Amino acid sequence: MTLAQPAAAVAPRIVVGITGASGAVYGVRLLQRLRSLGAHTHLVVTSAGVLNAHHELGMDRNALEALADDAHPLGDIGACIASGSHPVDAMVIAPCSMKTLASVAHGFGDNLLTRAADVTLKERRRLLLMVRETPFNLAHLRNMTAVTEMGAIVFPPLPAFYHRPQSIEELVDDTVERAIALLGVGNAAPRNWTGL
Repeated sequence: MTLAQPAAAVAPRIVVGITGASGAVYGVRLLQRLRSLGAHTHLVVTSAGVLNAHHELGMDRNALEALADDAHPLGDIGACIASGSHPVDAMVIAPCSMKTLASVAHGFGDNLLTRAADVTLKERRRLLLMVRETPFNLAHLRNMTAVTEMGAIVFPPLPAFYHRPQSIEELVDDTVERAIALLGVGNAAPRNWTGL
C-alpha cells in the first residue's frame, strides 16, 4: 500500500493593475514583493500608468512587465484574466486612478484592467483599490462607496508614522506589506501595532 503524497502548495495568483495616478512605486514594490513571496502575478498597465512610471521612476513598459510572470496588453479583452473561469486569488490596482475607480464602480469593463476587476467582483474574490487622489470630491466618495458595497476594499496608501519610519522606502514598504496581507498572501510582514 502506498501513501498518497501531500499536494504541492499552489502559489497565490494575483492580478496587479497600474494606472496613471501618482504612486507608481506602490505597483512596482508590490510586484517585487509578490515575486519574493512566490506569488504568480498577472500585470495590466494603462498607457497613463506607463507614462507615470517613466516620470516618477524612470521605468518603461518593458521594465514594468519584467517584474510580472505574465503581462497583458490593456486592450486584450480576450486574455485569460478576463474570465472568471481562470483561477485567480485576488486583484490589486496600485495606484488606482479616479477614472479607473469610476469604471469599476459602474461596471464598464471597457478594457482588460476594468474587466479583470469586474470579474474579481463577480467571482467574489478580493479586490484591493489603492486609490490616489486628494482631496476627494463627491463623485470620488460615491464611487468608493459603490465599490465597497460590491465587496472591494478601498485602500488609499496612507503612510503610518507610529513606527517612526526613517525613509520614503520604509513608508512605501510598510504600506505594501499591509496591502499584501489584505490580499491574503501568506508570509506578508506588516509591522503590527503593539501598543504604547
